[in-house]
Amino acid sequence: MLVGLVQATRVRPRSDLPEGSRVDTQILRIRAVGLMSLHTISFKTAGESHGRGLVALLEGIPAGLDFQVQRDVDPELRRRQQGHGRGRRMQIESDRAEIISGVRLGETLGSPLAMLVWNRDWENWQKAMSHDPPDPGENPKALRPMYLPRPGHADVVGVFKYDRRDTRDILERASARETAARVACGAVAKRFLHEFQIRVESHVLSIGEVQATPPDPLPEDLNEAADASPVRTLDPGAAEAMVQAIDQAKEDGDTLGGVFEVVARGVPVGLGSHVSWDQKLDGRLAQAVLSVHAVKGVEIGPAFQSAFTPGSEVHDAIVPAPERPRTGGLGRDSNRAGGLEGGITTGEPLLIRGAMKPISTLRKPLGSVDLRDGKPANAAVERSDVCAVPAAAVISESMVALVLADAFLGKFGGDSIGEVRRNFESYLDHLGQRGYRER
Repeated sequence: MLVGLVQATRVRPRSDLPEGSRVDTQILRIRAVGLMSLHTISFKTAGESHGRGLVALLEGIPAGLDFQVQRDVDPELRRRQQGHGRGRRMQIESDRAEIISGVRLGETLGSPLAMLVWNRDWENWQKAMSHDPPDPGENPKALRPMYLPRPGHADVVGVFKYDRRDTRDILERASARETAARVACGAVAKRFLHEFQIRVESHVLSIGEVQATPPDPLPEDLNEAADASPVRTLDPGAAEAMVQAIDQAKEDGDTLGGVFEVVARGVPVGLGSHVSWDQKLDGRLAQAVLSVHAVKGVEIGPAFQSAFTPGSEVHDAIVPAPERPRTGGLGRDSNRAGGLEGGITTGEPLLIRGAMKPISTLRKPLGSVDLRDGKPANAAVERSDVCAVPAAAVISESMVALVLADAFLGKFGGDSIGEVRRNFESYLDHLGQRGYRER
């Protein structure tokens, strides 16, 4: 839904116009001075990497959703911390969510749902991350300032934008630690989608130069199969080579990126829209995944490969599929479109791939500039991961789930789970009875 902010001003009559065509002084001129896009579901996160904790605030989830934080959120937080190549921080933190509001007796209330994820490492950072001004005699080193920005991180651009001197003021919020709160919100969205037999899962396609060959078709329980791998890939041979590549990068003081794929199955035809740019679901999904730290590219299906392929070998032929009501009784003989056409879901599985660059903190740092005196220096070294591609896939599941839950509610609406279900079932009944005829 779009809301316009309008401004009304009186228009003076123009003397240079022919008689009878002057504008009356009582006529008001209305002009749009801004538009903002409103969605059914919204979420915000707050908190710094080494602060007291992370806050997740989620709005728009209907009332009556069966929800238990230990069952639905905490396992997702643990999945985010897994993966070969993670740093020591994952050994310090044992993330669990604490519900502050929005749930009573195991069901959502329809009101804002607030959660907290505490940072155990805050105990070691209380002086550096204190909310109060430092004592005049405080040792500056105890405040852990950082003046050597890291190439590829938000350090230097952030200090310019927010007019800070100490990059600690930037990097604490720019850290991927923030994504723990996103995963908490995404877990609620996943639980909502589960009510309608929609699953959002992921797996890793490549790390560094090592590429996996996933099975076709993908496993029915994709996450169970992927989570069994230390790098969340479905190719055991590639998994071994990926682990070796990560170990070698660690020894070299380097980092590795890679490519992952998020798969959403059970999504019905008709989510999203072609009528306006900001309602196209592929655009919204791309923004969501690109917002994940270090993700620099997104494709829907094999999009980049398709760019070099003739159209006759790219597009998916339409075939009768009367046994598949979620596709409207029409399926595709392939899924190179990745489940989206014209910004609208087809009912085929959604395939969203993300390309993650190598993490920007290097144990053998690149050149930088000391912000205290402008002299060349090596970039700072913070505790960090060698490879976080498996975690990025889990985080992107959450982002995709949040977008899909919003699109689902935008299509079917309802203040309670029961109302949404009735609307959805009515839509499926209509698709099944729609039949074929001329206009």
